[in-house]
Amino acid sequence: MRSYAAVDLGASSGRVMVGRVTPDSLDLVEAHRFPNRPVRVPEGLRWDILSLYRGVLDGLRAAGQVDSVGIDSWAVDYGLLDADGALLGNPVHYRDARTEGVAEKVWASVPAAELYAATGIQYAPFNTLYQLTAAAGSAQLAQARRLLLVPDLLSYWLTGEQGTELTNASTTQLVDPRTRAWSYDLAARLGIDLSLFAPLRQPGDPAGALRAEVLEETGLTGPVSVTTVGSHDTASAVAAVPATGERFAYICTGTWSLAGLELDAPVLTEESRAANFTNELGLDGTVRYLRNIMGLWLLQECVRAWGDPDLGVLLREAAAVPALRSVVDAGDPGFLAPGRMPERIAEACRTSGQPVPESRAEVTRCILDSLALAHRRAIEEAQRLAGHPVDVVHIVGGGTRNALLCQLTADACGLPVVVGPTEAAALGNVLVQARAQGLVGDLADMRRLLARTQPLTRFEPLGGTDRWRAAEARLATR
Repeated sequence: MRSYAAVDLGASSGRVMVGRVTPDSLDLVEAHRFPNRPVRVPEGLRWDILSLYRGVLDGLRAAGQVDSVGIDSWAVDYGLLDADGALLGNPVHYRDARTEGVAEKVWASVPAAELYAATGIQYAPFNTLYQLTAAAGSAQLAQARRLLLVPDLLSYWLTGEQGTELTNASTTQLVDPRTRAWSYDLAARLGIDLSLFAPLRQPGDPAGALRAEVLEETGLTGPVSVTTVGSHDTASAVAAVPATGERFAYICTGTWSLAGLELDAPVLTEESRAANFTNELGLDGTVRYLRNIMGLWLLQECVRAWGDPDLGVLLREAAAVPALRSVVDAGDPGFLAPGRMPERIAEACRTSGQPVPESRAEVTRCILDSLALAHRRAIEEAQRLAGHPVDVVHIVGGGTRNALLCQLTADACGLPVVVGPTEAAALGNVLVQARAQGLVGDLADMRRLLARTQPLTRFEPLGGTDRWRAAEARLATR
């Protein structure tokens, strides 16, 4: 049995998990969890990256002796280093307002349709491409000599070695998904210097070893290797989908819902672009063909606005509210920014002529119905656009704890839903490390191990899909 530390950073918290693996067993325990609290400063919303690094070091100390370390996090955000390798300010948060109106500037140089045909990445205002365009001309970018995406930045601080992991690099909207390499022509047209990025790494590649200072800080005995994993947390989570065949869809749930398919090649059609599907790169030559949906962020923001009431009570009350009374578009960018979420949801219902949810339970039911409806729409459209039918939906990630959402998703999709594992990103992270040391086999072998060892729950669809189809039509006409 070998032990692996998975550093898994989400938008609201980070955790260091320890995975213990043999060819026939897989056990995961939490060593340390810490908050991820962005900070609003005069220049905008920033990640507290030093606090996150402190949490990583504390987590490695709590983990004890391990054979390897891997890091995954959210995508698109980055830190800039100067010529001495020092960080130039805290990384900008993807919810910062600096990219407002930037897309139109980009599309003036490279039209949106051409940009999608070249990169396969859906439009989102916070994509790294738009962030870099927004930063053009700034003193900080002028001084920068290296750009490291968040997990690569933390890996650099641990090891002193720099690299850019491929699955995360694909979310920058600067990678060609067919060649799985940088799109130099596109970057040149947009005035983006790709030499800022460190060389590309593949999941499983060595990323160095913990520095002597890190070993001393954490109490670990060296050498301890750092292994490149699917550093975009969704890439690691999809690798941990315990599917037993190819005809499956997945939903990675948490702050975001990422709903889609695993394919062998990207879908780069204009119809796919218009439907706002993205082609992010996954393990072993796969493509994560998916749509970003606002996810449980909607509920998280409401709960925060309500003073953090008991979530279990809230969900039980929501289950008693009539279904599909009001729904909103869970992909609406108007819900991206923090603050006043209950009021914004009520206003969206009012504007669309639907009953306005008044109680907390009614708002919660509106959110969960809307998310299930968005899951249905994404999975149905992905199958049609990719010509890839599915028989089952797998839900992984934090949303697996929300049984009501899981049942509603099964009802909406009219398909069985297999739920689990909850810590999918950490498990995918661990398994790539184990595979790099020869302990497990290919992606299918990893998934067989997950299916044998992880607790899974199955939800069967109830009540037919007619009412969901009607709600979908109602939302489409608003």
